[in-house]
Parts: sequence; C-alpha cells; structure tokens
Amino acid sequence: MERSVLQWKHCERTRSIHGVTKCAVVLRVAKSWFRIGSLEILTHYGELDLLRTLLDFIIQEHFPSVDIREPNRYVEFFSIVVSEMAQLIALWMSVGFAHGVCNTDNFSLLSITIDYGPFGFMEAYNPDFVPNTSDDERRYKIGNQANIGMFNLNKLLQALNPLLDPGQKQLAAQILEGYPVLYYTRFRELFKAKLGLLGERKGDDDLIAFLLHLMEKTEADFTMTFRQLSEIAQSQLQELHIPQQFWALKMISKHELFPAWVSQYLVRLKSNMNDSDFERRKRMMTVNPRYVLKNWMAESAVQKAERNDFSEVYLLQQVLHHPFQKHSAAEKAGYSSPTPAWARDLRVSCSS
Repeated sequence: MERSVLQWKHCERTRSIHGVTKCAVVLRVAKSWFRIGSLEILTHYGELDLLRTLLDFIIQEHFPSVDIREPNRYVEFFSIVVSEMAQLIALWMSVGFAHGVCNTDNFSLLSITIDYGPFGFMEAYNPDFVPNTSDDERRYKIGNQANIGMFNLNKLLQALNPLLDPGQKQLAAQILEGYPVLYYTRFRELFKAKLGLLGERKGDDDLIAFLLHLMEKTEADFTMTFRQLSEIAQSQLQELHIPQQFWALKMISKHELFPAWVSQYLVRLKSNMNDSDFERRKRMMTVNPRYVLKNWMAESAVQKAERNDFSEVYLLQQVLHHPFQKHSAAEKAGYSSPTPAWARDLRVSCSS
C-alpha cells in the first residue's frame, strides 16, 4: 500500500519518456518492514544480543504459533518463513508477477510482497522476462524467482546460525532442503487450478509444461491465455474453433502442436468427477484474473495524471479491486486487449 504527496517543483529523473517530472514523497504501509536483511546486518557486525532481541520481538509480534519460551523457537520461525516464502513465490508465478529486485533487503520476513519498485506483470509469456531496466544480467528474471528465494533463505539461515546449536543448525539445513518441494507442490496446485483440473493425475505436470511451452513459442499473453481458457467452452476447443474475441488462444492455436495439447487437456478434464463445463469455467474464472496492472496501463494513467486528469487512476483502482470481474469501462479502455504497439518494450527502473 502506498500514498503519495506531490510538490509542484520539478526534479531530474532517469525516465527517458518524460525527462523532468514532479517531485513526490511516497508513504509505504505494510504489516511489517522487517526483512531478511534486517537480521543479516546484525550478524555481519556481530551484534548477537541485538539479533536475539530483535528476533524475539519479531516472533512475539508476527509469529504467534511459535512459543517464545521454546529453545527451538528460531528453528520453528525459520521453518515458517521457508514454507510461506515458497507459497508467496508460487503465487507470484501463478499471476505472472516479477518483483524486479529480489535481494535480501527486499524480501519480507513475513513473506508479503513489499518494495514495489521496478516490478512488472508479464505480458507475452517468457521465462526470461525482466521488468527492471537495471537488471542487465537477468538475475531477477521471472523464471529465476524460485531459485532466488532459495538463495535468500540460505542467507537468512546464515544470519540465524550464530544463535543455533549444532543440532538446530542441522535441523534448519534440512528444512531449507525441503524448500523446492514446497515451492513446486504449491506451483502445481495453483496451475492445476488455473486449468480447472481436479484431483491428482499422472501427466498433470506435463500438461502444464506443454501449455507453457506453446505460450512461449507463440509469445501468447500470459494473463489472457488462462482467462480465455476459463471462458471458452469445451465444445469450441474440441472443434478447434477459437472465436475471434479469444485473441490470446488464437495466437497459440497457430502452433502445430496446439491440437495435441487440446486433445490431452480435454481427456484430462473428463477425469474431473461430477464436473460440468459450466462449473469448470466458473471455477477457473475465480483464479484467472481478467485484469492485471500491466506497465502500459500504469503509464497511460501517469501521463493523464501529469495533466491533472486522474480519471484513469481512479478507474485502475476500481478495476484492480475486482480483477476477476468483467468491467465495462476497463473493456472500453482495452485492459483485456492486446498490448498496444507503443508499449510492447516498456520497462521500468528503480526511479520509475
């Protein structure tokens, strides 16, 4: 959550589109601003008494399930953070969200998304998507976020180690080793829900990977591909009849392997016990948003706001409060349409 206070003075910025822009003070609000880096710095400087005091405070304030009198409280705390971090990053991936700067100073100990800087929602599906113009090495590309989560959790463990005995260190290391399973389990659950799949079937992982492969090869829009799969009838898919309004699916349908994927998908849907096509679509439309804050939408609102026209800012506030519901003004604004040509390479920086 952020609040801005504007001045009518101007300052130099690094945005090539506008050059000189108005100054602003941004107030950011969150449940907590304690980050992995908040503990790292204390360990680095040997402030172990302060580290213990801060950790106990964080546990008492934000981790009520952990008994502060328990000798293993730091291991229990670490276990919760590992689990919740895996859940958070899987959620990011399920909506195509790239944080942009995933260092330990931007990762919350509460596993909430903070420090909205050069973030972005992926448009054309691309595991190498980087929203941040400063990330030339693609360290924080969307496809690497789960690995970066593991890296940051390892840094958290290093910060905790001076407070752990040998047995606790071994237990914490085992907990960290379980992170990939936690992440991929949640990732699989979320993407199965995005496809309307019920239960567990052999081949589910392959079906998801097959679709993502087709999306990557055809540069299909991530958000709208899943949304349009939520809206299209099985009968239309079976006939390979993709109506014009399902433009993202039409992009994928050009790939020679699309019929093979559709065939596998329809067979899998038949294994959903007591599930109608109506229920399948209804269920999918609650997990696949129709709208996300794409960069071009934000840029359009910014340009109008700089002319003292805040109508699009207010529209975005309305629409993004209910991203799963079709909104007539959002449709008119093109929020569920292909990205405009002028915005296809639009990225942001830390000063955007």
